[in-house]
Amino acid sequence: QVQLVESGGGLVQAGGSLRLSCAASRSIFSFNLMGWSRQAPGKQRELVATITSSETTNYPDSVKGRFTISRDNAKNTVYLQMNSLKPEDTAVYYCIGVLGPREYRGQGTQVTVSS
Repeated sequence: QVQLVESGGGLVQAGGSLRLSCAASRSIFSFNLMGWSRQAPGKQRELVATITSSETTNYPDSVKGRFTISRDNAKNTVYLQMNSLKPEDTAVYYCIGVLGPREYRGQGTQVTVSS
């Protein structure tokens, strides 16, 4: 059973920063890909950052230059550093992990950015 547990969400003012953490129940080396997605009320889920086992990262234009994904293999943890936050970044953020044919997702953590 694979578990991904997010933490670090909260309320922040526009322009502020937050760091999200995702602790995996198994070695993150085993995942083909790990990342973060988000979903705001009434909107489709959006993938905001991914990182491969070789630490190749990818971001959509909406967060590029503001968000940074990283991994600590020794702690089996993936991070999402979010800077220069905007009200439109408000969403539930989910950690995701692709292991073989399956995608796993955590329970989510709420990020709210006030204007």
